[in-house]
Amino acid sequence: MGILSGNPKDEPLHYGEVAAVWAGSLAAKSAAAFYSTMLNHAGDGDLKRVIEEGLMLARAEMAGLDEILRENGVAIPPEPPERPHADLESIPPGARIQDPEIASMIGKDIGMGLTAHSQAMAQCIREDIAMMFGEFHTAKAKLGQTNLRLLKEKGWLVVPPLHMSHVNA
Repeated sequence: MGILSGNPKDEPLHYGEVAAVWAGSLAAKSAAAFYSTMLNHAGDGDLKRVIEEGLMLARAEMAGLDEILRENGVAIPPEPPERPHADLESIPPGARIQDPEIASMIGKDIGMGLTAHSQAMAQCIREDIAMMFGEFHTAKAKLGQTNLRLLKEKGWLVVPPLHMSHVNA
């Protein structure tokens, strides 16, 4: 039996896995701060549910990734402080982030997260870590679908120019 056979948790991490897990933890902590802040700005109930789901996903990623770092003796990235609850009406109109902007930023965050999770999965040699990133990817893709549906239903989707010359009428 070689060093890379048997129980994956007994296998050492390679440097790429350490970097991916550490960067993933930092990104999840930043996402949790983002989603917490956006909860203060959102007015639409459906959008708030998407934000809350994103916050739950970020916290789950933080927990899973930090556990791996801890088990392998790697320093854990700092966590930003909890965001206090703010009354939506107390945010001045010029400072408030509007619901369509929040939903678009969530779409961008999800897209970047999917790319990062895919890259992490591709470089992993430890199956348990690759599968964890795969689970994060699946959950984030589901949230992305929910957010896209919300953008369309609310009329918030900013559609790029459509290439119609090849569409058969």
